[in-house]
Amino acid sequence: MTTTDASPAAAPPGTDTAFLDLRHVVKEFPVTAGSVLQRKVGSVKAVSDVSFSVRKGETFGLVGESGCGKTTLGRLIVALDRLDSGQIWFDGSEFSRLHGRDLRRRRRDLQLMFQDPYASLDPRMRVGTIIREPLAVQRIGSRKEQDARVRELLQEVGLSPKSVDLYPHEFSGGQRQRIGFARVLTLNPKLIVADEPVSALDVSIRSQILNLMNNLQKRHDLTYIVISHDLSVVKYIADRIGVMYLGKLVEVGPSQMLYDHAAHPYTAGLIEAIPIPDPAVERNKGDNTMQGELPSAVNPPSGCRFRTRCPRAQAICAESEPPMRSFGPQHLAACHFPLQPAA
Repeated sequence: MTTTDASPAAAPPGTDTAFLDLRHVVKEFPVTAGSVLQRKVGSVKAVSDVSFSVRKGETFGLVGESGCGKTTLGRLIVALDRLDSGQIWFDGSEFSRLHGRDLRRRRRDLQLMFQDPYASLDPRMRVGTIIREPLAVQRIGSRKEQDARVRELLQEVGLSPKSVDLYPHEFSGGQRQRIGFARVLTLNPKLIVADEPVSALDVSIRSQILNLMNNLQKRHDLTYIVISHDLSVVKYIADRIGVMYLGKLVEVGPSQMLYDHAAHPYTAGLIEAIPIPDPAVERNKGDNTMQGELPSAVNPPSGCRFRTRCPRAQAICAESEPPMRSFGPQHLAACHFPLQPAA
């Protein structure tokens, strides 16, 4: 994918329009062979030349199938993984170059909420200790002040202050996700990367958690990046959506525009995969259904990576990678044969 610095997907770093700015981000994981003397035989192309920006106070959704690289991208943003190449700018400074003490201090402003609300909580620690731990690690406040902060956060996410003495297994899935929210809010972050925040929850609980996220965003002036495979969930909460396929960003734009006027066949396929509780409507869906399985990220297809599953693919799709083109205000897509006319 290629994007210019002037494009809506990549605003200049440090400006009001680019609170978070990813520029040509690349991350690969080595594939080795041999039981004793291991040698590199290939690499998993997890993230390949991805560029986009997020404005302050915005909710940006990242969607795609499992294995598309969206979780790896989230880990790169909060520096749990390091870039192979590219840049990540955050709040006016190049966050991807920080190391050691500078990185640790800056990490207060970025937090990651993990997908599994149970596996991410230490079962041997009480809830109060789990939420207080970031304050202890960063050496913020006295023990009394830390305990007061923990109780304040529990009330804010809808849990009783008495929860401090309980263990994670004593809570339901929705309550554990609320504990996860309390933990990421401990250090008053500016940006939260939420990886599949509702995928492990019952449908009846999802709306409660999504509404909680909206309320917390308004109260604390938060910026969100919400990662999900479910485009309907992201459409509900996100201002803009980026669609990833096999390590590439193939489309980005306002959520309603993507939902109503998708330009990339893959985006249209994700929308059509959303089940509709009306048999007549379900039978009359369009012809953008994806075929086959996701190719290997070790050896992705040449040209357009989606071409092996695309109903509109032609010879040029195998020969050259499609550039990002504009399809409306802040709406970009990379496709040789898009579903909408380019702007």
